[in-house]
Amino acid sequence: MMTGRGEAMPPAGGPARHVPVLLQDVLEGLRPRDGGLYVDGTFGAGGYSRAILATPGTRVVAFDRDPHAIRDGGELVAASGGRLTLVQARFGDLAAELRALGIQKVDGVALDIGVSSMQFDQAARGFSFRFDGPLDMRMESAGRSAADIVNEESEEALADIIYHYGEDRASRRIARFIVNARKAQPITTTAALADIVQRAIPGKPGDIHPATRTFQALRIAVNDELGELVRALAGAEEILIEGGALAVVTFHSLEDRIVKQFFAQRSGRGEARSRLLPGEPAPPASTFTLQTRHAIAPSAQETAANPRARSAKLRIALRTNAAPLGLDARLAALAALPDRDAGKREKGRRK
Repeated sequence: MMTGRGEAMPPAGGPARHVPVLLQDVLEGLRPRDGGLYVDGTFGAGGYSRAILATPGTRVVAFDRDPHAIRDGGELVAASGGRLTLVQARFGDLAAELRALGIQKVDGVALDIGVSSMQFDQAARGFSFRFDGPLDMRMESAGRSAADIVNEESEEALADIIYHYGEDRASRRIARFIVNARKAQPITTTAALADIVQRAIPGKPGDIHPATRTFQALRIAVNDELGELVRALAGAEEILIEGGALAVVTFHSLEDRIVKQFFAQRSGRGEARSRLLPGEPAPPASTFTLQTRHAIAPSAQETAANPRARSAKLRIALRTNAAPLGLDARLAALAALPDRDAGKREKGRRK
């Protein structure tokens, strides 16, 4: 949602060098060609853009919402000889941003979802509890921060965020400890929050730090990462040419589940396309054909060289000539925050 650009559960050790994940597999999926135009939806340190540009005659439009990434990408833009355009924008807006540039169609889209290694390694950004810093987590350094959510949301809302986005079963206990702690003083640093969570659920030797899932959940909530992902998938569907490839690298189950279900919906996999009832409308034509029935995982060699790659998954599909379906209700629902008590209430009504 991380390894190439980031890692859902960062290691407790020191900074790691930024290495693009599953790079060769992504390139094999995109098949860069002379004259082709490609989108790097998550520029980061430019690993995928640089690799695509290595094919002579290719052009790349790359997006990143982080102004630091845009600033640091200036050198690659200058070296590209006009073949790289770098845009500060959310990748969920890629279709609209491309139209603003006068671009209607592209040959391939690469999305490497999540937070970059550089963001994790900068204490001032507040993404990681490995370094004490302000409880921020904003990719754009603007808008509502993690500290705002922690200090302002209700206990129930905090529990739901931690449960759904962090997949932590102890979410209610963690939320209760957070709310009790903030009564004494606002929670404004990464170390303070990590300490509160550790007191709520003391970890066992060898386990991940107890605060890992809470930090993941807050980061996803602050940056609307799942909402951005579904909008990016719909945008890629809109601007890809027939035969164009969409390659998506994810780093935790929430992201991968969305991509998997999107490709299943858009390829018609698992949907009945015959024996319709009288008057029942036919399902929409498939907008993608799957190139990977199962997700591609990093090799043992890659994970040994880059431990942050261990949870990465790559899925690839090719665009058909069917009309795009856009951000319909089924796709939007993939990013919605579910009501985990709905089942209990329904069970109570049935009694």
